Amino acid sequence: MNSFQTEIEISAPREWVWWAWTHSERITKWFAPEAYLEPRLGGAFELYFTPGNHDQMGTKGCIITLWEPRERLGFTWKGPDDFASVMNHEDALTYVLVTLSDKGDGTHVSVEHFGWGQTEEWDKAKAWHQMAWTHVLSSLKKELETGTGELCCAP
Repeated sequence: MNSFQTEIEISAPREWVWWAWTHSERITKWFAPEAYLEPRLGGAFELYFTPGNHDQMGTKGCIITLWEPRERLGFTWKGPDDFASVMNHEDALTYVLVTLSDKGDGTHVSVEHFGWGQTEEWDKAKAWHQMAWTHVLSSLKKELETGTGELCCAP
């Protein structure tokens, strides 16, 4: 399946990294300014990039598809509005897999994003997401190591 992977090493315990991905009050420190997460298999994984607006620039309706505490988290994904026409339909959602593993005194974080189509528009969406996931993981690292995460991302 058409996918790409982004990785980073974070000087923080795996438990902290897991918590940052799975709790609304933590993910809003480094990813999106508003979130609704239900930390369980089948629970919501909704991020809102424009606070108060749940109909644009967000992952409304996305769910957690894999739940292996402190090891792997999977969820469906919707791209930003610029790519909504190609990738935000129920039959065209992409999927994200976050894998955590110990690395020395810290945590190795791998994000694999898969389910990409084969058109020029899909290629543009994929290229944008490759940039965005690099930014997101950098923000997660900054938040956990220094407390200065930067919210993501505008196309």
